[in-house]
Amino acid sequence: MSTVSVKEPLMHIVKRDDNSLWRNVYIRVIAVVCSLIVCAFIIFGLTGMNPLAVYGGIWNGAVGTTRRMWVTFRDAAILLCVGLAITPAFKMRFWNIGAEGQVLVGALATAGMMITFPQLPPALLYTVSLLAGVMAGMIWGAIPAIFKANWNTNETLFTLMLNYIAMQLVTFCIIFWENPKGSNSVGLINKGTKEGWLPSILDNGYILPIIIVLVIAALMFIYMRYSKQGYEISVVGESENTAHYAGINVKRVIIRTMMISGGIAGLAGFLLVSGVGHTISTSVANNRGFTAIIVAWLGKLNPFFMLIVAFLLVFMEKGSSQIATQFGLNENASEIMTGIILFFVLGCEFFINYRIEFRGKRHEEVKA
Repeated sequence: MSTVSVKEPLMHIVKRDDNSLWRNVYIRVIAVVCSLIVCAFIIFGLTGMNPLAVYGGIWNGAVGTTRRMWVTFRDAAILLCVGLAITPAFKMRFWNIGAEGQVLVGALATAGMMITFPQLPPALLYTVSLLAGVMAGMIWGAIPAIFKANWNTNETLFTLMLNYIAMQLVTFCIIFWENPKGSNSVGLINKGTKEGWLPSILDNGYILPIIIVLVIAALMFIYMRYSKQGYEISVVGESENTAHYAGINVKRVIIRTMMISGGIAGLAGFLLVSGVGHTISTSVANNRGFTAIIVAWLGKLNPFFMLIVAFLLVFMEKGSSQIATQFGLNENASEIMTGIILFFVLGCEFFINYRIEFRGKRHEEVKA
């Protein structure tokens, strides 16, 4: 017998067996800190400015005053609402890229109720507008679901194309609702009477949309984690064959889930018209339907983690306008920093799921 030396690779990747919550948080915090350090070098290298001053400008732009703080919280809540809308669909592995359109039709239906029935009692007008927005979103979500369930169409392309149809519907309706005529815009709906505008709480018009979204987030967490329908969504997402074997009606689950998804997106449209902008245009959704995909994936389809991601994205968005005026930087500078932070946060998922092991030489006995 003789001993030979077998040289192994310097390092290799091993999947982690445990999944400690605190370790995951620790890794993500390190990733954010590293991203800020990299951003600091880039800021100083390109502009020669003090990175801490730029970071202070972002903070000031997002939460520097009471009003800015509430606007940031409210816009983060709206983004979270759209993220919650696509959560059940994504859990089912139904790639709903049509949240933008579902928000638009919900906003369109809400605006239609506010413009057509301003004479209704406030409570009734709120109810009618809410139901119209949610139902419009549900219908818009059900259309691709029906085609997917019955004819296995590509839901990604189908939902994406519906976004453009929704935009054209909004453009078409604006022609009839122009105020003033010829302006090609609706302006503030019921500007004088504020009929259909969500009421203020403690003289604060930002609180109610935030409360509504937080309630939806809690309900979504319970629905997905503890309900029978949430379980069915998970099974269908893992394997349709397994779902069929377990006696689950897959077609019904697909259609029902997309109606829920579209309904919540329609609710976001209602909040945008009744509680935020009080107008309707093709830009009312402001690409939230696509940004929400980032929120959902980075938040691991967990409503509470998604809340943190939504706040971070809105925080950086609000800060970008401040540094543009305060330091004369292009608003894209903040988007670059956001991209770097997202890159590190996404990259740290590797270290959460895997570890790198270093090894030297291993001796094996072989026959001479």
